Amino acid sequence: MITDNDLQQIMPRLPQAKRQLYLPFLNKVMEIYEIDTPLRAAAFLAQIAHESVELRYMEEIWGPTPQQRRYEPPSDLARKLGNTQPGDGFRYRGRGPIQITGRSNYTTYGDLLGVDLVINPDLAATPQYAFSTAALFWKRNGLNELADVQDFITITKRINGGLNGLADRQKYYAIAKNVLGADEPGSFDFTTAAIGSSFGSATAIAPSVLPSAALPRGQELIEQDSAPITAASQNKTKPVAKKKSARPAKKPAGKLVSVKKAAKKVTKKAKSKSPKKAAKKVVKKAVKKAAKKPAKKAAKAAVKPKVAKSTKKAAKKSGKATKRAPAKKSRR
Repeated sequence: MITDNDLQQIMPRLPQAKRQLYLPFLNKVMEIYEIDTPLRAAAFLAQIAHESVELRYMEEIWGPTPQQRRYEPPSDLARKLGNTQPGDGFRYRGRGPIQITGRSNYTTYGDLLGVDLVINPDLAATPQYAFSTAALFWKRNGLNELADVQDFITITKRINGGLNGLADRQKYYAIAKNVLGADEPGSFDFTTAAIGSSFGSATAIAPSVLPSAALPRGQELIEQDSAPITAASQNKTKPVAKKKSARPAKKPAGKLVSVKKAAKKVTKKAKSKSPKKAAKKVVKKAVKKAAKKPAKKAAKAAVKPKVAKSTKKAAKKSGKATKRAPAKKSRR
């Protein structure tokens, strides 16, 4: 069985409180679904460590992101996930260390585990059902047999739908094999892995009664669906751009030019209103006015020349002298 020390070495970022909470349920489902050898356990723990970020996230973080919006009907992805009602995308988002997603998967896993996950989807994130769905998926998709031959690539493809995060998964796989002694033959002893009655009805599911058909989890459909749609959307946008650029391209170009001109005018106006330029204008006006005044005075002087005060006084005196001269009489 997996010990607290084993789990700490494989998932060092998982807090101790969560390790103690999860270990009994983890060991129990590994016993039920025959993940009972070091090689099988190493592969299983490596994959769920990557998928749940070392068991720290038992529920998909919801944005919603553009991809998550496509969980909602009507869309091809919603149809694949079995989401038929408004709000199904959020209601049946990924839960558990293997991230089961979609109304169809919640129905299937709930029926197999004897619990109504459609009515109570939050139960899929609780330890007793979260680890049950992960181990059930593992067993039903033949991953124990692939782990026996260390075909970790195919295991990743069946879980992910591709090879996303392969390097991270392989890192956990190497650590887990070393910690669990995967090179040594043998199997785990689960006799001490006792848990309370709160585990649920998953203990009643024996491997012999499991259906042979592969069991999807929803997330691998999402991974497969996201890349092709992105490529398709790019292919669709290119022809549309070409069609529009055939004739009407001139009009938008003119608009762009007019917009640029308007922008230049605005910037010119904005610049003209700057304090430095305003100060310069005031100085220029003052200089012009100062220059104009002497010019006006000079012009007036040219038209009506002024007589000097001294000449005026001399003229006045001469006038008086002439007036006085005849008034004098000779005394002879």
